[in-house]
Amino acid sequence: MEKSMDLFPGEILEFLEANEVERPVTIRTNTLKTRRRDLAQALINRGVNLDPVGKWSKVGLVVYDSQVPIGATPEYMAGHYMLQGASSFLPVMALAPQENEKILDMAAAPGGKTTYIAALMRNTGNLFANDPSTERAKAIVGNVHRLGVTNTVISNYDGRQFPKILTGFDRVLLDAPCSGTGVISKDTAVKTNKDAKDIQRCSHLQKELLLAAIDCCDSKSKTGGYIVYSTCSILVEENEWVIDYALKKRHVKLVNTGLDFGKEGFTSFKEHRFHPSLKMTCRFYPHTNNLDGFFVAKLKKMSNKVIATEVKSNEEESKDDSLRYEDISSSLEENAQLTKADHDVPKQKTKVKPKETAMMKRDLKRKNNEK
Repeated sequence: MEKSMDLFPGEILEFLEANEVERPVTIRTNTLKTRRRDLAQALINRGVNLDPVGKWSKVGLVVYDSQVPIGATPEYMAGHYMLQGASSFLPVMALAPQENEKILDMAAAPGGKTTYIAALMRNTGNLFANDPSTERAKAIVGNVHRLGVTNTVISNYDGRQFPKILTGFDRVLLDAPCSGTGVISKDTAVKTNKDAKDIQRCSHLQKELLLAAIDCCDSKSKTGGYIVYSTCSILVEENEWVIDYALKKRHVKLVNTGLDFGKEGFTSFKEHRFHPSLKMTCRFYPHTNNLDGFFVAKLKKMSNKVIATEVKSNEEESKDDSLRYEDISSSLEENAQLTKADHDVPKQKTKVKPKETAMMKRDLKRKNNEK
């Protein structure tokens, strides 16, 4: 609640009320097999009341009510559409995949974004759909087969290790695992079962995954060199902080997402200051867009050189949170680390002679006067 009030000081009631209402059911037309107009007519004939999801999407349909189970129609079984939240269209639209490219979807399950990318690629090129969960990867397999996708390789690796397995991608999509604070209407338990440590763990994992995603991308790609980062979280810790961290650790810059609606990302939040280019990121809220809370950022990789390769462990990260997230100069940070190192040196018990004690006091007094 406290974090929500910080984010929406004048809109907190609208935000809380929107989270108590479920978002509309939306489906995405599979353009590999049909057109939206033909699909809409077929479903209307079956007693489905629907409309286009909005001017911003050419493939989305919002379903108001249906006389038949929307996930069991002949059209669904034939792979003509995918049940998918409208906000999940956004990262793929920002990625803007092109035909004959080599693309990685790093956290792909259950396959909605993967199959959308494949449709935009028109089944050309090479698409790699990865997920660390074996069970969730099975859902990708099912959806890829049902929707007629033929250009996709499905893998089961920890995304953080993917740069050791395969690199040289034209574009990389990372829809990172997160706290889910943007989809409270789907999972109300998020309001009570997430604490500060959970958020910190998510943020740490997201930083590791984003650096890996950047390392997988090829800055020399003739058509791409882009990385899209997205979460279904509204928290600054999982969004702007993660992107700001990546800007410092890799040769990347933020570019326009190509999405013509939504709110700008934060360049400052409370006492924290971020890179000015973070205004190019996009935020989406349930009370303003009638979509799940979502964050989308698009990065352009400028060089394959690596600035830094390590992300601190959770314990180390918690120790210097106050240093990293506040706007403190590097010289002060170095001094703080040196001071801490001095305190960590074990004290040795030694006998000091009276004369030596008097000399030490004089030296200390002289140093103080000099200061």
